[in-house]
Amino acid sequence: MRKTNRFGKRAGTARRAVENQASSRRLNSLRQDRSSRNKRKDQTGGESRSSEPVLRFEKPISSLRESQRLRQPYRSHQNDRESSGIESHSSHPQTSLARPSRFRLVLVWSILIAGGLVLMANVFDLQVVRSNQLQQMARTQQQSPMPAFVPRRPIVDRQNNILAVDRPVYSLYAHPTLFRLSHEDIATELAPILKRPVDELVKELYSGPSGIRLTDFLSEATAGEIQRKWIDGLEFVHHSARHYPRSESVAEVVGYVNFDGEGQAGVELNHQDELKRSIEEISLVDEEIGPIDRSARHFFQLDDLRLKLTIDSRLQRLVRPVLNEGVSKWGAKRGTVMVMDVRDGSLLCLVNTPSFDPNRYFDADLASLKNWALTDLYEPGSTFKPINVAIALETGAIQPNSSFYDPGQIFVDGWPIGNAGRGGFGQIDVAEIISVSSNVGMVRIMEQMSASDYYDWLEKLGLGETSQIDLPFEIPGQLKSREQFVGSPVEAATTAFGQGFAISPIQMLRLQATLANGGKLVVPHTVDGLFDSEERPHWQPDLPPPRQVFSPETAGSVLEMMEQTVESGTGQGAYIPGYRIAGKTGTAQKSTAGGGYSDSAIVTSFVGILPVESPRYVVLAVVDEPNGGSGGEVAAPIVKSVMEILIGIEGIPPAELE
Repeated sequence: MRKTNRFGKRAGTARRAVENQASSRRLNSLRQDRSSRNKRKDQTGGESRSSEPVLRFEKPISSLRESQRLRQPYRSHQNDRESSGIESHSSHPQTSLARPSRFRLVLVWSILIAGGLVLMANVFDLQVVRSNQLQQMARTQQQSPMPAFVPRRPIVDRQNNILAVDRPVYSLYAHPTLFRLSHEDIATELAPILKRPVDELVKELYSGPSGIRLTDFLSEATAGEIQRKWIDGLEFVHHSARHYPRSESVAEVVGYVNFDGEGQAGVELNHQDELKRSIEEISLVDEEIGPIDRSARHFFQLDDLRLKLTIDSRLQRLVRPVLNEGVSKWGAKRGTVMVMDVRDGSLLCLVNTPSFDPNRYFDADLASLKNWALTDLYEPGSTFKPINVAIALETGAIQPNSSFYDPGQIFVDGWPIGNAGRGGFGQIDVAEIISVSSNVGMVRIMEQMSASDYYDWLEKLGLGETSQIDLPFEIPGQLKSREQFVGSPVEAATTAFGQGFAISPIQMLRLQATLANGGKLVVPHTVDGLFDSEERPHWQPDLPPPRQVFSPETAGSVLEMMEQTVESGTGQGAYIPGYRIAGKTGTAQKSTAGGGYSDSAIVTSFVGILPVESPRYVVLAVVDEPNGGSGGEVAAPIVKSVMEILIGIEGIPPAELE
């Protein structure tokens, strides 16, 4: 930038005048020196190379000085200019400066143009070529997929009473470092709500500085009650949990889920797929990464389907105390009661004792969690005698009026076989053999057919297999091999009165149903299907069709013989005035680990069918290891009470007596 003083142009003109005068004086001095040198050359004989002076000054001396200054290094030149305060003005740019400046200018513009082209190419690539791809990447970054909380479908009974449903619950945590009240005061406030001793809560509150879990599965009402106390340092963690309103009354059938909501037993496990809802994934949008993407707003509607069972929760609730009382009365180890519709195998009731509360399954022992009506085997004893009679009648080995002599004890292949009381009944017919539960009479009946044919029938009836019930963990029955059975006469003899093989209670229930439904082997089941709120089915289990194993005539004949057992035989403990009931008692010795039988441990049972005139229900009670008693004394009264409950619930009218 040009420097000027306060006098403006006048000062600049004066300065140039001084400079021109100095230049003129220097020029004259140079000319004089040149003339002197030429004269000396002439005197010495030298020849001038030019008639004109060697130096020609086409520019002012000031320009010459400026050119000389430009040849100096840039820094000194700049300092020189700043010190002199004079800016030179050259009318012709120097070649040494013009050439580098032009090169630099071209280089800079080339770089700028190239950069601009690269930038435009990138913009084109981003905005046009990869536009869709980048938009999708942006949406992916904005959306954070997360597994949606989808409640399991509810489980209902045959009357649509809720048996299992998801509900919001809370876990309660304490952070003592945030307390404003004393630990003792807080424990005093919480104890009546949590139903825990104050001392226990105080000890727990002192167990750490923070994050102390006090309880789980608090209901919304209970959590709200605690929140209204405004206690600093308490935290509620919300989550969902499976709730079983009927508690233990349906535990054996419904089962339970774990903390992750996965079925672990019962229907909850066996029908996991039907209980899970499948919906569209829910996505959350991160607004810090990008604007809300409307496509990420997934809305969904839960279906109203529910898994409907064949179980009657009313029957379950009323039968349980009956079973508990019977087991307790006889000091037994355990017991089970089942009720099935003989027409299609629908299970109306399955109650075990001991049992558990599915809401707090983690407090139960393994014995209580086991559904032993499916998972354990027992030797049925005399309740299997009607099945053997049906086999003998169906094959023609005997007739309904056939009779046999019972001396009280016989020997088969050297092994003694006798009646429970060791007494004989003399000449008795088939109905009396069932009624008085004669072991000797049953051995004589089954001796009328070959062991091989007998074994074929046992296989045909499914002994050694499962009942195919739609509940988990059922184990198959145990039957000796054909070689063992056919090769030893005592095997067929012991099987004749229900020992020497093992089945589960549910398999026995299935076999007894064949005598009530005209000889059909049905598959027991607990699930009716998936239904909506208007009772329209959306899915139903594909059950195997009933398999005819006995003729209706055979089944009818045996059923009449079993009715005589209740009227005048060992099953009189199940008699209900005004109703025709068929039944059979069972008392079997328990096998030991060494292969023999215990002298004291027994299994008692009773099976009842009603009404005989139009069979609809079969009821089985099994009581394991009672202290004394027999099937007629221990199990028959339990079945009687259950049938009385069933009559009231189902409205079964009394028989029309002739």
